[in-house]
Amino acid sequence: METTLKGHGISLRPLQYSDADALVHAAADGELWNLTVTVVPSPTTVDSYLKKALDGRDAGTVLPFVIVLNDTGEVIGSTRFWKIDRLNRKLEIGSSWISARWQKTFVNTEAKYLMLRFAFDVLDCVRVQFTTDENNQKSRNAILRLGAQQEGIVRHERIMPDGRKRNSVRFSIIDDEWPQVRQSLEQKLAVNT
Repeated sequence: METTLKGHGISLRPLQYSDADALVHAAADGELWNLTVTVVPSPTTVDSYLKKALDGRDAGTVLPFVIVLNDTGEVIGSTRFWKIDRLNRKLEIGSSWISARWQKTFVNTEAKYLMLRFAFDVLDCVRVQFTTDENNQKSRNAILRLGAQQEGIVRHERIMPDGRKRNSVRFSIIDDEWPQVRQSLEQKLAVNT
């Protein structure tokens, strides 16, 4: 399913192999590939980053996007739906990163709003989850600001590229909570536009 999610300030368009240079340029703003709490493509890892995302899309378990500024067409980050489970109507939003200069702006809120709206209103999900590194307080705070509920910590949930055994914090929004979360996000975005 190739879908572009269009908002006021940004759009989420399907990730393509041809986005390699734009992704590296976006990640260079802040040298985000040096972060130890998430995986961001670098000049040497962008090809494997793209292959993993697009192989997942071909398998039907991942919908990867680039985050694009509507005014300029500039790619400023990436995000994806993954762990897509159509039978149980659930998925995860993750692998999200944004160029340093666009962090703490409307971009993350609008990107997550567009994704949550698509997940609940189009895909008819009953659950959307988020997972972040226990050590990534910035990400944890951002997920809570969306209106997600923290569920707990999954110990040694994954091995990071540097070999560290990562404990992950799991959050979710369920369908019963979506109307209130949607209203809150729309109010936040109205203030920022």
